Amino acid sequence: MRANVPAYQLISPSSLGEALQVLSSEPGVWKPFAGGTDLMVLLEAGKLAHKQYINIWNLDELRGIVVAESHVTLGALTTYTQVQASPVLQAEFPMLCQAAGETGGLAIQNRGTVGGNIINASPAADSPPALLAYDAELELVSSTGARWIPYHGFHTGYKQMLLRPDELLALAALDSAATSALSQSRNAQGSGNIENLLCRYRFHEQFYS
Repeated sequence: MRANVPAYQLISPSSLGEALQVLSSEPGVWKPFAGGTDLMVLLEAGKLAHKQYINIWNLDELRGIVVAESHVTLGALTTYTQVQASPVLQAEFPMLCQAAGETGGLAIQNRGTVGGNIINASPAADSPPALLAYDAELELVSSTGARWIPYHGFHTGYKQMLLRPDELLALAALDSAATSALSQSRNAQGSGNIENLLCRYRFHEQFYS
C-alpha cells in the first residue's frame, strides 16, 4: 500500500548551517533527505516509517570533488554520475567508479549519492566495499563542529553507525597512498582480483563479525 504523502513533512534549509541548527534543536526528529533513491522506494511501498525529513539536496557545501596532492575528497552529495565522470577518480580509484556504474540505472546514478549510499547502511550497497578497500575517512559535521573518523569503523552493525542524531556526513576522503598500495599488492600477486578480494573481506567482516 502506498504511503499517505500528506502525513510526511519535508523542510528545505537554505544553508548547511541552518540544516545543522535544525538537527541540533530537535535531535532525532528530523532525518536527512538527499537524492531519495532509497527513501522513495520505501514511500511508494508504504514502508517509510519516519515522517519528518530535512532536504539537503540543494546544499552546495556538501557537493564537489576536490583533488589535492595526497588525497581526493568527495562531498556527500556527489552523485554516481559525477564519480564516473571524474578523470582523477577513474585513474586513481577505479573500483569506486566501477561500483558507481553498477548502481541501478541512469536515473538512479543521476540522483543517488555517495553519502546516501553510506548512510543508508545496507550490506547490499555498491560503493562501500570500494571505500573500505581505499581506507576512506569520513567528515561528520554538527552545529558544534566537525570530526573525522575512519570509514572502516563507521558501521557498527546492520543499519547502525557512529553518526549522532545532530550530525550530517559532509565528506569522504580517499588517500592516494591507499590506491598505490593496492596496485602494488595486485602486481605482486599477479592477479587483478586482489582488490575485489580485499574489499569483500573487509565489507563482510564489517557487517557480519
